[in-house]
Amino acid sequence: MEKKYAEITGKERGPGPGRYGLPPTVGFVGHDFTKLTSPAYSFHGKMTGNMYCVDSSPGPKYHIDARMTRFGRDGTPAYSMLGRIKSKKQQFQTPGPGTYSPERAPPCNLQRRPPCFTMRSRTQYRSTDSVPAPNKYCLPPVMGPQVPNKPSSASYTMSRSYSTGGPSVDLAKTPGPCRYNTTDLNLYLPRQPAFSMLGRHKMPRDATKKPGPGEYNPEKVTVNRARAPAYSLGIRHSEFVTPLVVNVSD
Repeated sequence: MEKKYAEITGKERGPGPGRYGLPPTVGFVGHDFTKLTSPAYSFHGKMTGNMYCVDSSPGPKYHIDARMTRFGRDGTPAYSMLGRIKSKKQQFQTPGPGTYSPERAPPCNLQRRPPCFTMRSRTQYRSTDSVPAPNKYCLPPVMGPQVPNKPSSASYTMSRSYSTGGPSVDLAKTPGPCRYNTTDLNLYLPRQPAFSMLGRHKMPRDATKKPGPGEYNPEKVTVNRARAPAYSLGIRHSEFVTPLVVNVSD
């Protein structure tokens, strides 16, 4: 059996908006009498077919011919398209203008015939004609001294290098500028300061391991208090319970 508890009257705050039943302002039935009511319309049911079956006269579906007037049929002429009528076969058929060819008629009355031309095939080249074509001729070049009928400028050639006696061969074996060594300035001048590069020195430091900031727990310190604060989860108390008020001495 489920145990039933007595309801706390302090929880009753009053009915909500859904508890009130106001008359509607939409429609005609049960309308709020304090509000104005607009005219209401309803949809009628579908009527039966007896209403138009009694009168069997046709409606406006008649097709009235446009040529009919209130005085009768109009008198305008009407035309229609018919097929071509076959002509009767004649005994003598006269030729048309395109049948005649006056250009083929023989000359008469001492008239001269106009010139006639025909198209024939291409003639063959003569086998005895040995004259070369224009692209077979080769003219001498105009560059260099070999042109007999053209003035030419001075021409030069590049000779090979000689192994002995040439300008590139040093017979005296004279040393070049790079063969000479410079004298050290410290031999005849005051000696300049000299410096050298050494390795990096390690800075002196404490090699002992020290804890980081995350290792400390200040909330667990019990040096200046009896114990560290502790918290627990309790039960939910009713909001209608009277709080306990006691006198606390300083």
